[in-house]
Amino acid sequence: MVITLAEVWRALDEITDPEIPVVSLVEMGIVRDAQIEGDTVIVTMTPTFAGCPALRVMRDSIVEKLTARGAAHVEVKTVLTPRWSSDWLTDAAREKLKAFGLAPPPKHGGNAQLFFPDQVACPYCNSTDTRVANHFGSTLCRAIYFCRACQQPFEQFKAL
Repeated sequence: MVITLAEVWRALDEITDPEIPVVSLVEMGIVRDAQIEGDTVIVTMTPTFAGCPALRVMRDSIVEKLTARGAAHVEVKTVLTPRWSSDWLTDAAREKLKAFGLAPPPKHGGNAQLFFPDQVACPYCNSTDTRVANHFGSTLCRAIYFCRACQQPFEQFKAL
């Protein structure tokens, strides 16, 4: 069986982020490129952090998914430059994060000097009457906030 580049991209868009299962690796901007050279599919990815604990899981998922779709060989390249940016999140991913209860990061256009903004819109009630409760959430890329309006704690995906 021969796999096309369009099929490769559809398959990659089905692989969810191991830490945020409502968004795909493509929607997260982690998968940067895909090419077919001969009988090998080459996927280039940039993890959210160089030491991302889910890197192996993502890599294995890519190989497994593409092999199941007919790729004879799959090579996954990890590139760290340019570094991953939360600006690479698609608009669909931002909406899915919010629906999941995780406040999406603001777009910063490469100027991510402010990692913990004072006002973050609560994903539950949209209030900006929030405060940072902890700069470190359940993963390196999240911070914990508290909404004074609805009394809900929530995490925000950090602007990186």
